[in-house]
Amino acid sequence: MSETQETIRLQPGDKAPDLVLVDQQGNSFTLADHTGERVIVYFYPKAETPGCTKESCDFRDNLSALTGHGYTVVGVSPDKPEKLESFNANHSLGFTLLSDPTKQTMAAWGAFGEKKNYGRVVQGVIRSTFVIDKEGVIEHAMYNVKATGHVARVLKTLGVDDNS
Repeated sequence: MSETQETIRLQPGDKAPDLVLVDQQGNSFTLADHTGERVIVYFYPKAETPGCTKESCDFRDNLSALTGHGYTVVGVSPDKPEKLESFNANHSLGFTLLSDPTKQTMAAWGAFGEKKNYGRVVQGVIRSTFVIDKEGVIEHAMYNVKATGHVARVLKTLGVDDNS
């Protein structure tokens, strides 16, 4: 991605760009294969870092409530599949993690580009979450989210009781 290219921002009502990536077990994953399902796709910078671990474990801890309401959870980071497999195993995440080492998919979703980091503008992964409906249309697009407390806000936005 060139430094002059503006970061796009997807909006509710937009068709979700397809995800065609490899998961933590080396299997191909495409969002198109999940048409007819409601999918939560979250983008995070790096496995095994404090914020990304917190956010992923929060999704894990609320996975039964989300799946009980018909949602499939998918995480995407630039990490290699081997690291994602280790991350998944270390934290018993129990959902699909996708590898986007080129960050091209992240850029297509507006989850890679300019962001502020400790007051400086840098290029990097923008922590983002999207809720996709059964037809592949974005229902919710959340950018620059905080790792802590984010999943609780997602549950509230979706009207999912985290005690289900």
